[in-house]
Amino acid sequence: MRALVVIGPGDPGDPGWAEARSIAEIEELVRAGRTVAVTPAALAGDGGEAAELAVASVCAWAGARVFRTDRPGQVRQAVEMTESLAGRRPPALTRRGLA
Repeated sequence: MRALVVIGPGDPGDPGWAEARSIAEIEELVRAGRTVAVTPAALAGDGGEAAELAVASVCAWAGARVFRTDRPGQVRQAVEMTESLAGRRPPALTRRGLA
């Protein structure tokens, strides 16, 4: 499994990263074995912060590994939670409910 990378909008990218602009493109590039980079805000349009986080989560579920964003902390939390839900990483915190 490749590590998640969250970078700022002005940070340089790796030439080996493939930039994707749709979920279908992400899935195709992942099947080809490429490291996929996405810009969630560009895919979310004018939906605001909640839409950007939702797009980042869906892209992570589809296999994107690199996220370019103005909200690195929030996007990292959203994609790490998605990775935990997908079973690709252990949860950061577990709690046992006592009923």
